[in-house]
Amino acid sequence: MASPAFHILAKPIGPICNLDCKYCFYLEKEVLYPDTARWAMASEVLETYIRQYIEEQQTDLIHFAWQGGEPTLLGVDYFRRVVELQKQYAHGKRIENALQTNGVLLDDSWCQFFAENGFLIGISIDGPREQHDAYRVDKGGQPTFAKVMRGLEALKRNGVEFNTLTTVHRKNADHPLEVYRFLREHGSGHMQFIPIVERVSRQATPEGLTLVAPDFPEAAEVSAWSVGPRQFGRFLSTIFDEWVRRDVGRTFVQLFDVSLEMWCGMAASLCIFRPTCGSAMAIEHNGDLYSCDHFVYPGHKLGNIMETPLGVMAGSAQQVKFGSDKQDTLPEYCRRCEVRFACNGECPKHRFLKTPDGEAGLNYLCAGYKMFFNHIDPYMRFMAAELRSQRAPANVMAWTRLQDEEKARAAAPAGRNDPCPCGSGEKFKRCCGRSA
Repeated sequence: MASPAFHILAKPIGPICNLDCKYCFYLEKEVLYPDTARWAMASEVLETYIRQYIEEQQTDLIHFAWQGGEPTLLGVDYFRRVVELQKQYAHGKRIENALQTNGVLLDDSWCQFFAENGFLIGISIDGPREQHDAYRVDKGGQPTFAKVMRGLEALKRNGVEFNTLTTVHRKNADHPLEVYRFLREHGSGHMQFIPIVERVSRQATPEGLTLVAPDFPEAAEVSAWSVGPRQFGRFLSTIFDEWVRRDVGRTFVQLFDVSLEMWCGMAASLCIFRPTCGSAMAIEHNGDLYSCDHFVYPGHKLGNIMETPLGVMAGSAQQVKFGSDKQDTLPEYCRRCEVRFACNGECPKHRFLKTPDGEAGLNYLCAGYKMFFNHIDPYMRFMAAELRSQRAPANVMAWTRLQDEEKARAAAPAGRNDPCPCGSGEKFKRCCGRSA
């Protein structure tokens, strides 16, 4: 029997990183491997992983994803070997690679390699200097913004395809337009906004972990750097308001694209919004396979590829249950929610609150997602209708302008030199006042 379709996030250097980002959930995973002397994925493990991953995929296009820690610490020659092995075992299948990096070590040598081999690079940057450096510091506690920007310029200079990965945390979440406009102005055509939500236990687990899973039974508190639920909702809604008026079809925001999929009745391409999960796993440097990148805990270890084939672990009863638990444990409060079709309880990692009627399993970000999904509903309905009529979703920008003009005319009259009531930032006489 063929194994189910699955994706793996490979961590060929485990949690080892040259930065010390204060909110990073993965750095402390080092304590799970106390006897490790060499963190680089050994050649035999690397070859076994690449061979099995290609063999188990029932498609002609195979996507590899490399993360860490910081994978560029392995050096460019390590990834030249990765490409060689992929070619050796491809057997006619097409291979694509994505690599996530903090950008600090990127130079022309790295970027020429990425360009020559078609790597898609995800570079982590949290906005302008002040927002980025709030948490993204090196091992000496020094800011990293300037180094990351040099890496970003190297990507652009060498024509490397990239997207930006921006964590949304307590410090930058109150500056949505500043963050969005900074990314846009520095060449990011594809953006991902990732909420930071972590719980810190008062007492470490037996393994020494302090950032704990949602089912951790002892006392734990949301970290000081985690984004607030409504704060996150306002962040997304504010960026969406600018995007829907000027950037549709030009700037691609992952969450907005995925939302349109769901308003069109399609399955979400992002696992956190699907009814079930379990098809996206993580492999550590030594070949240990875990149920999910966010569930690298001993209880969620599926096995090791040097002992058990990938396909067997991906289709195991343990992993199937992990995936179905997302739907099976969804609280009744969520099942009745008007935006359940879009949210589906979001990521199980964040489901540690109780509902208003006391049922366990409510997502910490519930209030924020409810705010955001209800806010975007009329625009998404319009874009979905355009797609069904085989017209461009970008037509929403003209439609939104008409809505803004109607609202402006209905509002109290503005002076010709006053800011336009529609919120465009232009004077009234140069905006809605021209057609009033």
